[in-house]
Amino acid sequence: MTSHGTSGPGPARGTGRPSGNGAADGPVSGALTRALAESALRAVEDVGGYAGGVYLRSETPGLLRLAVLVGLPGPLFRPWWRMHENRPFPVAEAYRSGQAVHLADVEDAMRRFPQLVASLPFPFSSLYTPVVAGRERFGVLVALRSPTPGEAVSARDRGRMTSEAVRLGEALKRLVERGTAARWTGDPVCVQLSSGTAPPVRFGSFDWDLDTGTVTVDGGLREILGAGVTSSCSIDVLTSRLDSEDAYALWAAALQATGANGRPTVRRIRLKGPDGGLHLLEVSARAERSARDSSGESGEADGSDGLNRSDGSDGVDGSDEAGSPAPGRRLAGTLVDLGTGLVGSDATDRLPRAILAIDRLGRITYLNERTERLLGRPRGALAGRPLWEALPWFGLPFHEEQLRASLLSDEPVRFLARPERGQWLSVSLHPGREGVTMVLVPEEDPAGLPQAPARLAPDTAPARPGPSSSGPAQGGDRRNRAVDDGVGDHSERVAAMYRPVALAIALSEAVTARQVSAVVTEELLPAFGGRQLAIYLLSERRLYLAWETGFPTGFLEPFDGVALDSRMPGVDTLTTGRPLFFESMEQLSLAYPGLALDAHTGARAFLPLIASGRPVGSCILGFDRPRTFSPEERTVLTALAGLIAQALSRAQRYDTESAVARGLQDALLPHRLPVRDGVETVGRYLPGTEGMDVGGDWYDVIETGHGRLALVIGDVQGHGVAAAATMGQLRSAVRAFALGGHRPQDVMRGTNRLLIDLDPGQFASCCYVLLEPDTGEVRAVRAGHPQPLLLRPDGTTQLVELAGGVVLGVDDRASYPVTRLRLAPGAVLALFTDGLIERPGADIDEGIELLRHALAATGSMPLPEAADRVIREARQATARPDDIALLLAARWPESR
Repeated sequence: MTSHGTSGPGPARGTGRPSGNGAADGPVSGALTRALAESALRAVEDVGGYAGGVYLRSETPGLLRLAVLVGLPGPLFRPWWRMHENRPFPVAEAYRSGQAVHLADVEDAMRRFPQLVASLPFPFSSLYTPVVAGRERFGVLVALRSPTPGEAVSARDRGRMTSEAVRLGEALKRLVERGTAARWTGDPVCVQLSSGTAPPVRFGSFDWDLDTGTVTVDGGLREILGAGVTSSCSIDVLTSRLDSEDAYALWAAALQATGANGRPTVRRIRLKGPDGGLHLLEVSARAERSARDSSGESGEADGSDGLNRSDGSDGVDGSDEAGSPAPGRRLAGTLVDLGTGLVGSDATDRLPRAILAIDRLGRITYLNERTERLLGRPRGALAGRPLWEALPWFGLPFHEEQLRASLLSDEPVRFLARPERGQWLSVSLHPGREGVTMVLVPEEDPAGLPQAPARLAPDTAPARPGPSSSGPAQGGDRRNRAVDDGVGDHSERVAAMYRPVALAIALSEAVTARQVSAVVTEELLPAFGGRQLAIYLLSERRLYLAWETGFPTGFLEPFDGVALDSRMPGVDTLTTGRPLFFESMEQLSLAYPGLALDAHTGARAFLPLIASGRPVGSCILGFDRPRTFSPEERTVLTALAGLIAQALSRAQRYDTESAVARGLQDALLPHRLPVRDGVETVGRYLPGTEGMDVGGDWYDVIETGHGRLALVIGDVQGHGVAAAATMGQLRSAVRAFALGGHRPQDVMRGTNRLLIDLDPGQFASCCYVLLEPDTGEVRAVRAGHPQPLLLRPDGTTQLVELAGGVVLGVDDRASYPVTRLRLAPGAVLALFTDGLIERPGADIDEGIELLRHALAATGSMPLPEAADRVIREARQATARPDDIALLLAARWPESR
């Protein structure tokens, strides 16, 4: 999910109630909405998730809209309602490429989609599967669940998502055939996630004849009571299943309802159910006249009025004269079986805490009495309403973020809030699958509480107690200076809160250490008014200067390569892991006597660069004038240092892994192709310009025996060492099956099973063509790969329609049908990966048409020149997110 070109009111300004049909701009078929909701719910439940949804194509080309949102409140996620397919987010990637995206944890997401982490910086796992039917793309199916750090999404869960996406694609295809437009034009429909823990609520009724002691029960009550209970039985059958204290309550209900001033009563009693557990029953009873009483017969008690228990137990049989009910009466009642759970309302009302609960759509489902008193509003005015309507302060940006955090992760969230000017609350959010429980505690002096200033709301930060000092803050007073009520301070706090996100987004685009340093110079220094920056990287227990700006020429050279046992602030900040802030050069000089200084006035901040507990280096920020560093600034700078360290660590890994991946791929791709009379083959590979540069695209030409040639092209999901390694394994597997003389469909099936057994957390597309050079006969199979192109001898081109199966690595029962055709003399068959036909912001059909024209323009060119011309435009592109593989095979006439 992503925010793309969206605007509009947030939760504090909207009701959170979706339109009746889910489309504000026009009617949407109820069948369409039901199909989407059913699939989204099934997918979320199948993979053990707690939220999900479906993005569907819209009337605007390339724009996806969130059609159904399961388990999350729509208004709280308004910025993610729309998303364009050319954005660097997993939903767009899945829709654009036609391949699923699986993110096991936040580390996985940060490596592949850092913009997603910057916009939703919470620990969760997410799965995205394209919804297609044939060549028609409808949208993307999404499921969110708890993260599994270090553990890839299992093949079973990948298969479940794929199966559900296929089922939904077929359902949407049928709707389109019936005239329903499978497009979404309005707001998303929010769907409550099915409860996985709440017991079913059962109902039963009874009619108790107080004269005879006979109880008539219906089928519902018989089910609650269990075996041995008939539709007409003695009251003893019911009371025998009650504890004695609850039997008292039942008799009291009878006495109260049938007394002189009888009125309906409600009691909660515990009954031993057939499962052996205590079931909570809510009994509602009312008195009714019997036929004997209504006819005027005497109602004197005779000692056998039906309330006497056979065991004669005292105080429970109701036989004493003072408490006997009037004869000739009946007691009718209804029982509600609330299950074996405890009663929340009674228990939490006694707690010394204000407790409030919401479901996963943000609606208040419960609050106790203390919450009523604390908020000054009755339950009736709060229950059932969206949280941001009942408590408008939850519509503030900071509190929205906290609420999103609790809904997207399973970790508690704690923060300070100020609903009213004079009242502070310590708020704790405790998430679960069914919703979020909130604990509210009034705070008299929030300034003394432990808190994380980087996450503190700009408009809810604690104000300094008491009147403002006329002079500059000193000592302990300085800690609160950044949270005054002035407009200027407010603006600074707003900027400080968003600096980590802005810098994280910028750092996500940086690949090398030099690019990371440039981003810090452009983003960090201006934000804090800095003038100097130096970044040192650790290598073999020494710090080496990697980047500098603003310092006098040559000043930092003596500090290049200093050992970790040197007493210098840049070394100490790294070895201790604590940032050092000097508000003047005098402070720095006193702390480190004899240290060479580049200026007499100014301030310095030395920040440790530590990523995942591993020291990376240190960062120096310089300021031309003395200045103070507020607690918020110190926390933000420390957090930003962590982001910089992660980016630098990633850049160092990039340099190493990129070299390994390039070497691995160069070793795995064929350096020469077989030469056969009458057949010529040419292959080309072009790495992408983003990420690791190398990926899992490959091609191969295999002499299988009996004069046949196997033409192979494939594409492993992802980039880098893992993709290149998986590509090598698949290429070896295809080659082994082909050399073994297996049929094309068996080659594909065997390779698919091998990839599933390896379970690398990846999948691959592939096209395998077996060619008889002498006759031109072709047998081809395809696993989720783009259709090949054919250049006819007359210079025209056509898309070769090959029957296909699902991508490799998903379904171990998948089959791959064979397509037979003939390659005429002079024809050229072009196999390629999707990087050659996909362009950001353009439809894939446009890419295919461009490729057809490029192939047709090769005419009678030599095949190597034709291959170069086909990929010339792609080679010139500055932004190429995917790598490209191309394999041309020409069958020449014998006379050539």
